[in-house]
Amino acid sequence: MGNPKTNEHANVHRSGGKDMGKLAYTGIGSRQTPDDYMKYFEELGYYLARVGLTLRSGGAEGADTAFETGCIKALGKKEIFLPWPGFNGNRSLLDSPSNEAFDIASKYHPYWIGMKKTVQRLHARNSHQVLGTYLDSPSLFILCWTNPNKGGTTQALRIARDRGIPIYNYYSEVHDIEKILEPFAERLLESKI
Repeated sequence: MGNPKTNEHANVHRSGGKDMGKLAYTGIGSRQTPDDYMKYFEELGYYLARVGLTLRSGGAEGADTAFETGCIKALGKKEIFLPWPGFNGNRSLLDSPSNEAFDIASKYHPYWIGMKKTVQRLHARNSHQVLGTYLDSPSLFILCWTNPNKGGTTQALRIARDRGIPIYNYYSEVHDIEKILEPFAERLLESKI
């Protein structure tokens, strides 16, 4: 990541190799996520970090920040993908979507042509949130709170839906995290050994 034209920050991100984030989930959502869900997402961020999952998110206010806060409190692993350096005060070095992320984003957004470059950067970073640093390691699942008909999070959901990644949107119903984790229990246990 870093600047795709200069390959700035390249060795910072290569340390994890292509398997970085194999046991990752995406925690994202609306800036208008209600306070009770913000608290819950912080708790989920903490819990999922403790069971060994890497958080992927985007540093936006709202749900993104709640998941990241919980992950930080648990000293967990995180991949926070930013559209540009210093976005929302976040200091992540994963701060510039790759050219491939722009290509993916353009395929999934219905109004890509004519969109401002800054908005394209926001949508391109969603490709990384779902598919990882090298866009070859899909998240196990997506946790979010968002109106499914509007907002930037829907871009990430379009990518996830097309790639068969399970989406758990708390906007319309509450999901049991233990049932979500059930299919991955063996892999999580192996990662702890």
